[in-house]
Amino acid sequence: MLSFRRKLRIETERMTLRLPVHADWRPWSDLRKASAGFLNPWEPVWAEDHLSRRAFTNRVYWCARAQSQGTALPLMMFQRDTGRLLGGITLDNIRRGPSQAGTLGYWIGQPFARQGFMREAILTVVHHAFTALDISRVEAACLPENAASRGALEKTGFKYEGVAQSYLQIGGRWRNHVLYANLRNDRRGRTGAG
Repeated sequence: MLSFRRKLRIETERMTLRLPVHADWRPWSDLRKASAGFLNPWEPVWAEDHLSRRAFTNRVYWCARAQSQGTALPLMMFQRDTGRLLGGITLDNIRRGPSQAGTLGYWIGQPFARQGFMREAILTVVHHAFTALDISRVEAACLPENAASRGALEKTGFKYEGVAQSYLQIGGRWRNHVLYANLRNDRRGRTGAG
């Protein structure tokens, strides 16, 4: 299912996941702009220059640095047969030592929502985290009313763990989030019988 090259590139059945490059700015900016109404209810308020080339250039440098330092794995999702940008998925806040954990975040452009792309990306990144990065726990959080995000997490093996009060600022105000986690050797709910 996965293939790895010197420059990180993960292939799935329908997608290529890779770090952003400078040439991705226009497709990224266009998709984010066209999907703003779809994305804004679930994301922190965008900075004034969020869609600018300069902000994207800074993001490209941050992504490369974070991946090389092992603190994050920020990937863009491209449809394999068309090359179109679909969205992004990031394993961020990677912690080593006793915790061996990371936090998953993601977004998808409105034209590509509800087609299984995000579920495929989540499965792939979690598999990569467990096998190639030796992560033991992948965490994710979303707004309680974000049924699509909750469904994607639950269909990919994440289990509900609780509610974090005032977890993130969304739309300019502190919002509670539901917390999920996927464990590499998850025995929650298993009894050992049978």
